[in-house]
Amino acid sequence: MAWNEPGNGGKDRDPWGNNGKQQGGPPDLDQVIRNLSSKLGGLLGRRGSGGGGGGIGSFGIVVGLVLALVVWVVSGFYTIGEAQRGVVLRFGNYYQSVEPGLSWKATFIDRVFPVDVETVRSLPASGFMLTKDENLVRVEMDVQYRVLAPRDYLFNVTNADDSLRQALDSALRYVVGHSTMDDVLTVGRERVRQETRELLEQIIEPYQLGLAVLDLNFLPARPPEEVKDAFDDAIAAQEDEQRFIREAEAYAREIEPKARGQVQRLLQEAEAYKEQVSLRAEGEVARFRELLPQYQQQPKLTRDRIYLETMEEIYSKVNKVIVDTPEGNNSLLYLPLDKLAEQNANRPARVDPNVITSDYINGLQKQAGSDSGQLRSGSDSGSIRPTGRN
Repeated sequence: MAWNEPGNGGKDRDPWGNNGKQQGGPPDLDQVIRNLSSKLGGLLGRRGSGGGGGGIGSFGIVVGLVLALVVWVVSGFYTIGEAQRGVVLRFGNYYQSVEPGLSWKATFIDRVFPVDVETVRSLPASGFMLTKDENLVRVEMDVQYRVLAPRDYLFNVTNADDSLRQALDSALRYVVGHSTMDDVLTVGRERVRQETRELLEQIIEPYQLGLAVLDLNFLPARPPEEVKDAFDDAIAAQEDEQRFIREAEAYAREIEPKARGQVQRLLQEAEAYKEQVSLRAEGEVARFRELLPQYQQQPKLTRDRIYLETMEEIYSKVNKVIVDTPEGNNSLLYLPLDKLAEQNANRPARVDPNVITSDYINGLQKQAGSDSGQLRSGSDSGSIRPTGRN
């Protein structure tokens, strides 16, 4: 039997609530809305009003609440980027940190602050600063940093970036104030940069800014425009000084190996001379030891023999002969034996050098001619003997 069939079998299943009334036409729409509103009102603990206008108002409120709830839930979804971290506040207090991805928050209850923790940020600091030697220079420095702790970065100070800028300016002025102008402009730039970074990290550590200093870029410093030309000349002179130093060092590297080689050569020669003198001395000692027994047996004979051997060795190296003249004659004879020996080198006859007569000297004078010069006159008598005594 159908649900809308007349009779007792169908009246209980009539959804329009006719309960066996005559169904002469379609159900009343207002009645359907009133019935639905009554049922919803019963579920919410309220009774349905007898009037039609009150039923429609209650239904609208319920629908509005449902739509508001849906909108509230949907509005709570948010996304944190890959390079970001989220900080969630609930009723103004820190609640949690959120990793990258899709998350949900209670709208009007939670607040989310996304913070970029991967991007390297930069802050400049510049100005005219007074150096240790009371000179004024314009210094520019740039700090590179990134966020390390998002919660500390957001809430430990009012503005972490501005606090870092002020700390950098303070550290830079302190270091420049304890450095000379030459250090800031030329030779001490790396030291200034390093000391500024160390001091900056010490300043920001108690504040817990949640920042990590990555590097400091010390831009070229320059003096005031009024004295810029003079400082350019000074810097050029310093560059020339460094160039001359490098050239001197290159010259030293070139000369030093040669000097070391000469030193080694002189040392080797000295060692060889030392060895030669030592061996010669040992030979002399050995020779005198051999002569000692002979000298003890025949002192005078041995002494004369040693004297003659010595004079023979000396005269063999002398190309001039000085002879004694008879007593009372002060004339001195000079014989150019070296030239005469060259002229008579091919003659077979040999002259005994131990006995030279006056006739032989006259013959030599005639033979030498102009080469020997004018021989000063001397005694024709007697013999002339070479001797080492005057």
